[in-house]
Amino acid sequence: MELNQDQLDVREWVHGFAENVVRPAAAEWDEREETPWPLIQEAAKIGLYSFEALAQFYADETGLMLPIVNEELFWGDAGIGMSIMGTTLAVAAIFSSGTGEQFGEWVPQCYGTPDDPKVAAFCVSEPDAGSDVSSLRTRAKYDEKTDEWVINGQKAWATNGGISDVHVVIASVDPELGARGQAGFIIPPNTPGLSQGTKVKKHGLRASHTADVFLDDVRLPARMVLGGKEKLDERLARAREGTRGNRQAAMQTFEATRPSVGAQAIGIARAAYEYSLQYAKDRSQFGRAIIENQAIAFALADMRMEIDAARLLVWRASWMGRTGRKFEAAEGSMSKLKAGEVAVWATERAIQILGGNGYTREFPVERMHRDAKIYTIFEGTSEIQRLVISRAISGVHIR
Repeated sequence: MELNQDQLDVREWVHGFAENVVRPAAAEWDEREETPWPLIQEAAKIGLYSFEALAQFYADETGLMLPIVNEELFWGDAGIGMSIMGTTLAVAAIFSSGTGEQFGEWVPQCYGTPDDPKVAAFCVSEPDAGSDVSSLRTRAKYDEKTDEWVINGQKAWATNGGISDVHVVIASVDPELGARGQAGFIIPPNTPGLSQGTKVKKHGLRASHTADVFLDDVRLPARMVLGGKEKLDERLARAREGTRGNRQAAMQTFEATRPSVGAQAIGIARAAYEYSLQYAKDRSQFGRAIIENQAIAFALADMRMEIDAARLLVWRASWMGRTGRKFEAAEGSMSKLKAGEVAVWATERAIQILGGNGYTREFPVERMHRDAKIYTIFEGTSEIQRLVISRAISGVHIR
């Protein structure tokens, strides 16, 4: 139950960047609602935003390094943190479903260079397909004459959508097979037919770019399907025969990233807790610091307890995933569910402790509360996480 020296060193390194670079810029970029390219470049220059850094974090045999990094970065600011870490979702999709050649060729391009950083996008959700990813309407058809895939459709809520060099898009190859008929496709930079739609004006995470992505007769070489066409054809054949196979591409990615997403929520919750704790020590009412009131002190005690409990769930799921332990009770979903709901609850408590000040943009807890809310919605809503957990513990296909 103790972090090793490498983990402690990386945590201190990322915390220093979050404290000295991210936090001072947080309010400005939240108000601007623009991608903070200067901060992404700063992260790239110190080696935090790079393929090499991600490889180092993932190489940790305990699985804890990546959630540690996410927590510290999002402790600094969630919007800027998502701008820096949003690329990881596309990388996770390539890693979980792609070939070694695809990983080696495209992951470095997701990041660019320190002098010219790039971002990547993972495109799954659609206007009429959010939680129900089995109903995606984006279609990928194989053109035998040209040995190309032709993709048409619209994606919604895509982090870095339209501004990315590399887009990873989930599309249906055989609609009759539902989720098992889907595949992931790598769309290279400047591919004709891909365009950005409306940029979303969001409640929180406003420094992170979110937009629709349109795909109009996007043509890709056959090799751009994740895992290769031969492997896809074999998987589709098994599905048509009714043979049980692996889960579809989108869910494989979400399962791999849920604990790290939970760590992001913990970072937000911890930031709000630490700020409100110090505020309660400094703020005086009726002749004494408000921390001396049980109502305030007990709220802070509960905040600390819930944050620590959520972190332990995240660390357990991260360790299980990295060491090949099977999620028997949907431990990945548990970690994301608990962390997301704790973040929303803890940031609301922080606003209450600050009173009227907490409701203003002069104090950061208001922004933290707005940022936290998405963690009960994206990458699987709280309701979907409960559905996954209930099915896992009961063995019943609960609907």
